[in-house]
Amino acid sequence: MVKHQPLQQVYEKQVCVSFVTGIYGCRWKRYQRSHEDSSLWECAWFSILCSSFLLLLFWVYFWLVAQNDYNEFNWSLYNRSGEWRDETVPIVVSTAVGFSYITFLMILALFHISLGQQLNLYWVHKIGVLATLLTTISGVVSIDDIWGDEWDIVLISLQFTAPFLHIGALVAVTAMGWLVAGYVAHKRSSNFQVAVVLVYIAILLVVCLAPLTFNCPCIMEHDSLKPQPEVIGRRGAPMLAPENTVLSFNRALQQGASSLEADVAISVDGVPFLMRDRTLRRTTDVTKVFPARQYDDASLFNWTEIRSLNAGQWFLKSDPYWTVRSLTQRDRNKIGNQTVCSLVEMLRVASRANRSALLTIRSPPPEHPRQRNWFMDTLWAVQRAGISPKRVRTTTWNPDTDRGRVRGLQQTSNDKLSMEEIKQRGITSLTLHYSKTSHKDIEAYLANNVSVTVYPVNEPWLYSILWCSGVPSVSSDAPQVLRKVPYPIWLMSQQAYKYIWIASDLVSIAIVLVISAFKKWKMSNMQSYNPEQIMLSTVVRRSSRDINIMKEKLIFSEIDNGQCQECEELSLYPGNGYATYHCSLSH
Repeated sequence: MVKHQPLQQVYEKQVCVSFVTGIYGCRWKRYQRSHEDSSLWECAWFSILCSSFLLLLFWVYFWLVAQNDYNEFNWSLYNRSGEWRDETVPIVVSTAVGFSYITFLMILALFHISLGQQLNLYWVHKIGVLATLLTTISGVVSIDDIWGDEWDIVLISLQFTAPFLHIGALVAVTAMGWLVAGYVAHKRSSNFQVAVVLVYIAILLVVCLAPLTFNCPCIMEHDSLKPQPEVIGRRGAPMLAPENTVLSFNRALQQGASSLEADVAISVDGVPFLMRDRTLRRTTDVTKVFPARQYDDASLFNWTEIRSLNAGQWFLKSDPYWTVRSLTQRDRNKIGNQTVCSLVEMLRVASRANRSALLTIRSPPPEHPRQRNWFMDTLWAVQRAGISPKRVRTTTWNPDTDRGRVRGLQQTSNDKLSMEEIKQRGITSLTLHYSKTSHKDIEAYLANNVSVTVYPVNEPWLYSILWCSGVPSVSSDAPQVLRKVPYPIWLMSQQAYKYIWIASDLVSIAIVLVISAFKKWKMSNMQSYNPEQIMLSTVVRRSSRDINIMKEKLIFSEIDNGQCQECEELSLYPGNGYATYHCSLSH
C-alpha cells in the first residue's frame, strides 16, 4: 500500500544573517544568499575596503594627536589666505563620519566571512567606499603640502601610545585567527591557502616582536623621574583670554605659570608692544578703525593708533580654542574691553608676580624709522618695567646678525645647535619645537648647563613624554590643562613592561593555537556525516509564524531510515504557511 504524506522543510529565522547580508549587499531574502566562494571582483572590492579602513585609521589617529596643534594649523592657513577660519571642525567631522561608515562596512564584511556568506558589496556602498578613499587621499596630500612638518607628531606620539597599540594589535590579530582558521578548515589544500597561513604567521610574529623597536621615555624606573617641568604661559593663557593681552597674562599666572612668553614688535614711535602677526587684522578691529591700512605692517602704526584698537572682540567672535562658551558673562565683558598690550605692561605683570619673561622680538622692516634703535627701545622698556634683566630671556625673528644687539639680556635660540655653537654665541638656553628634541639631546644640553624649553605643549600626553625625558620647562597655550597633570599619565619600570609584553604574546599565541585546534576538530566531526542527508519532519497542518514558505526544490536521497523511495511532486498549500512534498512511502 502506498500512502502519500505531506512533508515540510522547516527553517529557523536567521535575523543576524539577514541583517548582515541585507545591509552589506542588499540581499534580504534567503534565496539571494550563497555560500559559494566570492568572485575575484568582490575580493578586489574587499581589498579596497580594507585599504580605506587602514588609511582612515591612520588619518583618525593623526588628527587625534594633532589636537595639540589645531590653533597652529588654523594660523598657518590664515597666513596663506588672509582670512581666519577654523578648518579643523569640518575636517574632524568629515573624518569621524567617514571612519564610522567604513568601519561599519568592515565589520559587516568580516561577519560575512565568519558566517561563510559570499561577499557581494552593494553598488551604493562601492561608490561610498571609493569616494571616502579618494577624499582621504586628497586630504593626506593637502596636509602634506600645507602642514608637512606636523607628520612628526605621529612618531612622537608613538613614544607614548606604542605599548597600548601593541596590545590592541595583538587582540586584533588574535581575533583574525578565527577567520583564518575557519578559511583553512573549510577549503581544500591549495597554494593560496598555504600563502594565507604564512602571511598570517608573519604578521603575528611581527606584532609579537614589535616592542623590540619601541623607545618609550616613560618606561623607566620611578626613582629616575626628573622634577615636574615648569609651565610657561605662551602668550599668556590664550585659551582663556585673547593672546598677548594683560588679561591673558594674569590668567596664566592664576593657572600656575612659572613664566610668561610674548611676541614683541616696535611701533613707529619706538614703543615695544605685543603682537604675533605682521598685521593687526586677526586680533584687532583695525578693519573698522583704519580700513585703508588694514594690510600694513603692525609696526608701521604709532602707539596712539595701536592703543585705540580693540584686542578682545575678535576672541569672542572667532572662538579660536572653542572655550568661549565655558566663560562667564563677567569674563566675556572683560575680554571685550581688552586693548593691545605694551611690553612694559607685560613685564610689570611678571615682575609683580616674581616671574620671568621669555620674549620673541621681531625687528622692524627696513623702512621703519626705529630700524637701527629697536634694541635700545627694548632695553628701555625692560628698565622702565622694573624687572631684573637677568629674568628676561630674548630671541629674535631675524637671523643671528641681530642677536648681539640685545645686550644685557639672556640670549636664547629657536634653532637646534651644537654645544660649540652655543658657547660661541653666548647662548644660555634653547627654545625648541617638540619635533626637534630627543631624550639624548636633552640629556646632553642639561649636562652642559643649557636650559631647554619645548613648545607648544598643550596636551597631557605630550607633557608626560617630555616630563619623562627630563625637559625642565615647556611653553603652553593651556597652562590650565597642564596644571591638572601632577604626575605622568603612565610610568612603568622596564621589568614590569617586559613581563606584560611576554605574557601578552604568549597568551595571544596560545589562543591562536586553541582556535586552530578547535576549527580542525569541528571540521573532522562534520565530515563524519552524510552531507546529502536532509532531515524533514512530518507536516502538521497548522499555521505558524515561525515557519517560512520554502521556495526552492530539495533533492534528497534518504528519509526515515531509507524507507522513502522517490519524491513525486512539490505542492504548495495556500495560506498554510509551509511547503510540502508528496512522497510515496513503502510500508
